[in-house]
Amino acid sequence: MPLINVVVTLIIIGVVLWLINTYIPMQGTIKKILNGVVVIVVVLWLLYGFGVINHSGDIHLPVVS
Repeated sequence: MPLINVVVTLIIIGVVLWLINTYIPMQGTIKKILNGVVVIVVVLWLLYGFGVINHSGDIHLPVVS
């Protein structure tokens, strides 16, 4: 996964989340839940994308020598 694609995707996700939080009226608790879900999904996507975790659920840590 090229780094420029990751950066552009994160910028787009951030702008869309900001637009939703700014222009769609919601209760504060719903906004917190929405923001938390988006952060969790983005972190998992990044971990899959960089190969830290794979689709079988195994976690691969780098070997320190």
